[in-house]
Amino acid sequence: MENKVTRTPQEIFRTHGMALAAEDLDGIVANFAEDAVVISPDGVKRGREGVREAFAQLFADLPHAKWELGVRVFEGDLLFLEWAADSDTNRADHGVDTFVFRDGLIQAQTVRYALTPNA
Repeated sequence: MENKVTRTPQEIFRTHGMALAAEDLDGIVANFAEDAVVISPDGVKRGREGVREAFAQLFADLPHAKWELGVRVFEGDLLFLEWAADSDTNRADHGVDTFVFRDGLIQAQTVRYALTPNA
């Protein structure tokens, strides 16, 4: 297992992406700091339980999604990400996330996406 303190933002994002694709809530939560925040138009989710709640909603919105990653810009401990996803029930376009990494974990994430129901 990787030493979480020495993981680079790219390594953290890689394991986060694998957990996301597998819809592995425990794996996702493990990449976040205990005092992490996830900020979205719905408000602020705090701590690992807040992270779990935010990603449970994402999986409810986009079950069994196929993810399309667009622009990825890493700068130090920051990541700007554009994405889209197609799922059994909905399509998400114009997904935009920002990540803040610290001490081998995700400290903060902002997320925004627009859902369109699949026909």
